[in-house]
Formats: sequence, C-alpha cells, structure tokens
Amino acid sequence: MRTLTKIKRNLLRASKSLGSFELIGNGGWRQNRLLILGYHGVSMTDEHIWNPGLYVAPEFLRRRFEIIKESGCTVLSLDEGLEHLYAGTLPPKAVVITFDDGAYDFYVRAVPLIKEFEFPATLYLTTFYAQYGKPVFDVALSYLLWTAKGKTLDLSTLIERSEYVDLDRAIERHRAISLIMDHATVNKLSADGKNELLESLAEELQIDYSGFCQRRVLQLMNLNEIADISQAGIDVQLHTHRHRVPEDEGQFKLEIETNRRIIEQVTNKKADHFCYPNGEHNTRLFSQLSSADVVSATTTVPGLATRDTHPYLLPRFVDGSSLPEIEFEGWLTGVSHLGTYKNLIKN
Repeated sequence: MRTLTKIKRNLLRASKSLGSFELIGNGGWRQNRLLILGYHGVSMTDEHIWNPGLYVAPEFLRRRFEIIKESGCTVLSLDEGLEHLYAGTLPPKAVVITFDDGAYDFYVRAVPLIKEFEFPATLYLTTFYAQYGKPVFDVALSYLLWTAKGKTLDLSTLIERSEYVDLDRAIERHRAISLIMDHATVNKLSADGKNELLESLAEELQIDYSGFCQRRVLQLMNLNEIADISQAGIDVQLHTHRHRVPEDEGQFKLEIETNRRIIEQVTNKKADHFCYPNGEHNTRLFSQLSSADVVSATTTVPGLATRDTHPYLLPRFVDGSSLPEIEFEGWLTGVSHLGTYKNLIKN
C-alpha cells in the first residue's frame, strides 16, 4: 500500500511538472465539476496528533486556504455551488468549503481564518451537545485514553470488567474504548451518565476533568456562538440532532426536525442542506429527505460532482493532516479525481 501511495504521488508530481494540473484545471472538464471540500476539527492543542484523520492544525488549514487562493479556485457558498452546478454555469475551478459537527475549535480556530480569507463556508451542525454543553462522549473517551499513554487503566473502577489495560498500546486503548462504549450502550446511559463515566475515567487516570471541560476541547459551540457565526456569514446546515442515522423512519425524521428547529431558531435562516453523519448514506433515506424538504445531502465519498450527480449523493473530499500538498492540489485541479471516482449508490 505504501508503495502504491508513493507511486501515485510521484505520478502527480510528474503530471504537475508536465503542465497537466494547469491544463486539466483550466479546461472545460473541470469547469463542469464542483469540488466540495470537507473538514472536521481544527486543533486547539494536540488533537491533530491524536486523530490526524479528523483534525488539522490551524497552520495546516491556513496553508490549505493559501493553496486554494494560489490555484485560482473560485470558492462558492453551498447554495451558489449547487445552483451553478445544476444550471451548467460553474466558474473555473469551483470549490465549496464545508465543516462538520460544530465544535468549539471551529469557532476559535477556523472562523478567524475563514473571515481572513473571505471565503464562504458551510457548517453542518449537530445540535444535541450544543445544548448539553459537555464534552462529546465517544471522542472525549478516545482522547482521554490517548493522553494517558504510559499508564495502566483498571477497568473494574469503571465497568463490570476486572482487568487492566496498558494504555501505551493503541490496540489496548481501542479495546478499552469498545468495552466502555458497550457498557454505556447496554446500560442505556443518559448524557449525564456518560459524562459521569468520563469524569470517573479522568479521576482514575489522574486527569483534571474540570480543567479539561473549561478548555472546551471536544465540546461543541453553544447556541450564542452559533448565532454569532451565522451573523458573520457562516452557513449553518443540517447534520442530525444526535449525529446518527436511526434505522427507524420516525426516529430519523425526528432527528432532522429537531436539528432544523434548533438551527433555524438560533440563526433565523433556512436549513435545508444535509450531511450524512459518519458518511452513512443510503438510497432508502431519499424519500425521507425529500419529505423533509431537504435540498441536498453530502457524503464522505471523494469525487467531483457533475450535473448528473443525484443531489442526495453529493461526493465530498474530506481533507486531513496526512494528505500531502501535491494530492490536495490534485483535487483542486481535478487530476486526483480521474480514475478514483466510485459509485456512490448503496443498495
């Protein structure tokens, strides 16, 4: 796999040196396609080291924005991008920038950069933890265990499991996460119950949980902060209330309705674009999205959208810390898309 990745990157460098990036990027083929970029978190401290797939450092995001500008891309709002896409009137190298979830780090790290570069951007917001105001359970659990590397965890202090876990080993940390998550699910822990479990974990690991909460790492923006970014021009859209896609149609409908109600009450703006949590897209959801008057839905399948793309199966390239600049440039020009696009339909 590493050899294939190295070959791919060498080919991209060769393509750029031969002028293919410029030729394809400025041609009609690319102009008929829309690139939707996706980001999750922007580190407040060391989150990009803990999870480079989900988090980027602020300086990393700044450099990405610089490359977008240097590449001559036209950054559009989501509404504009989709309107021009389906009308066949996209400008050269059209790009839409999106962020998921709505963590506090978006407010303090990403928004200042978005304002500085004067880029339109969309935030797909999940709303439960925005109201609850505590660390998001599953990601906070993973992060706390990661920060405790070198220690040993006695699981019996937390769950009905009498064993010790060596937190220096990634495979052991993942096993501990799975066991603790299973415990929370089986016991149907409430949000308060999950937070108490995190507090007990921090105490066992000798981590200052109160200080962790005060720093608001792995917490969502509160409602006032969401209103603030909306007034500043950030487009706030749907991502479900609890970041999940229930199998039950009624529960899924409730997720959308609750998510929309909170967003529209806070922003006084329409929320009709959707992003599938965890990329869990499926054609069975189309009728429910349509009945909820959802205009579009983005996936996490990399690719460029065309006029033939179903609006509920919009491809999106999710950028991350481990992606080198040459590949990012390849996506902006469309070169990285060629030969990689996969069928989005899941039956």
